[in-house]
Amino acid sequence: MSSTEDDAPGSILSESSAFNSACGSDSVKAHSTKIQEECKTEVPQRENLQWEFSGLTIWVELEEFGNDLTKAIQDMAEIHGTEVIPQGHMTAIYGMDHLCVEEAKKRLRSVPNKIRAWPKFKKPVGVVQDVAVAGNPGQVCSIAWAQLTLSSDPAHEEAMDLLYDIFYGPSSEKKASRDRPWTPHYSIGYDNPEGTPMTLGATLEVISKLPTLTTCERHAKALSLWSTEGKMGDWECLDRINFF
Repeated sequence: MSSTEDDAPGSILSESSAFNSACGSDSVKAHSTKIQEECKTEVPQRENLQWEFSGLTIWVELEEFGNDLTKAIQDMAEIHGTEVIPQGHMTAIYGMDHLCVEEAKKRLRSVPNKIRAWPKFKKPVGVVQDVAVAGNPGQVCSIAWAQLTLSSDPAHEEAMDLLYDIFYGPSSEKKASRDRPWTPHYSIGYDNPEGTPMTLGATLEVISKLPTLTTCERHAKALSLWSTEGKMGDWECLDRINFF
């Protein structure tokens, strides 16, 4: 999830407990990095992200190489003193409010009947670090963030349409009005916008220490259903399906 669930203009370079563990939150928290040790002064801890999100959300989760995506998320939080994103992801559908949890789970579990595997993603095409403030043109939430920007292709657009068919219906206005093309992006850091220490330079430094972030194509390993109601600390993984 980024500042909107659309891209906003900014600093652009090229362009159940057991279940929660399975969704990856434990692996994120367990990661230990040397970046913090390299800092000579203690990093002040920022206030947890205050923006109130909403609804039920579908995330695309990607395969990792040497836990690189998880490490990037952890490193961004450590060097900036920010809250850790609970699970690396790219948002496919955000903020559904027309389904109860059980119905949303049922529909998620039906996905493999129509989508056997999510199309593969090419290498990222850019890096973005930006700040958004709700009310500004094109911005619907207040957040600072950093992301890897990926690209969509006809196979991804077809998969997105099928996903909207499953969760909204083939003739739904939501499907007709969804953003086209999809703009997949993998957020590695979130913060409150006011006085954020997050910079493009620091983001690039983190990424440079993990070269596979920008040099590898990736398969989607899973789709997960999350309650994104409330602040980021309130988010909860409800269900997931694995592609492999």
